[in-house]
Amino acid sequence: MTSTTTTAPDHHGGGRRRLAAPTVAMLPRVIGSLSFLYLDIVRVHQDDTGVCAEITTQQRGSETVYLPTASLACVLLGPGTSITAPALATFARHSTTVLVTGMGGVRCYAATVPGSLTTTWLEHQARAWADDTRRLATATAMYEHRFGPGQAPPGATLQQLRGLEGQRVKALYKLLARQHRIGRFRRTYDPDAWDTQDPVNLALSAANTCLYGIVHAAIVALGCSPALGFVHSGNQQAFVYDIADLYKAELTIPLAFSLNASTQPESEARRSFRNGLRLFRLMPRIVQDIQTLLDPNSPPPGPEETPDEQLIDLWDPVTGPIPGGTNHAPDQTA
Repeated sequence: MTSTTTTAPDHHGGGRRRLAAPTVAMLPRVIGSLSFLYLDIVRVHQDDTGVCAEITTQQRGSETVYLPTASLACVLLGPGTSITAPALATFARHSTTVLVTGMGGVRCYAATVPGSLTTTWLEHQARAWADDTRRLATATAMYEHRFGPGQAPPGATLQQLRGLEGQRVKALYKLLARQHRIGRFRRTYDPDAWDTQDPVNLALSAANTCLYGIVHAAIVALGCSPALGFVHSGNQQAFVYDIADLYKAELTIPLAFSLNASTQPESEARRSFRNGLRLFRLMPRIVQDIQTLLDPNSPPPGPEETPDEQLIDLWDPVTGPIPGGTNHAPDQTA
């Protein structure tokens, strides 16, 4: 929208900038935000109206598109993208996570974590991860999320869960191979012999990488750590792999088998996966699933609830969090 109102020179842009500064009540929750915006080959900068992306093409010349920063959970910056410091500051004020990714959101190279993000979900994750009993319970909940309630044997160890998961995935491979009239299929991932792999393996690797990028965006947007995994460990993407596994049987594995006759399985898998994200509504599902797994006894707040302003609390091993912003020195006036 544009305005025809003329303002005095000394106030040029000042009112707009003040209006652009968000309050906590103005910001949508991650699950209610637009999932993400992927940009490549553009220049992102800030002007007096807001954050915009400048796009230049031979056919249409230069165009400016304004970005709905307050409604975006995450912005993925692909190859050929530049961004200015003021634009990054605006994203941070609006609690929009910014990720530097490969083409199409594949691979995440760096991510910003806005300072306004609550640590609530990171604390839930850290407590569950550090306690062996809760860690196994979370891993069991992940298994039952994939294969149905009650499917995990009572008292199953993590090793047993891994074995059961492997059997079920092999059975799915066998079923899909039969449906698509493929001979015996074996899942392989060999970067040193990439070009010699069959189309299904190539498509599956490409689609999984896309999925990892979207899951990483959701985890960072919630303020959780991608490194603290419950089934996977020893990698900065361990939790990303945990959460991505929840959706592979529904999203990436059937897609890969459908491309068994493709001559360009990687590019087709990436394109099909990106195009299908609108139908999957994947980001809200990921956010709610993470919240349920990390804190199963406290369901996520409803969309009608508004977040409150929070001061930084202080930690106390006996009483739990106590209010910050207060001088806790003993009163000596008695």
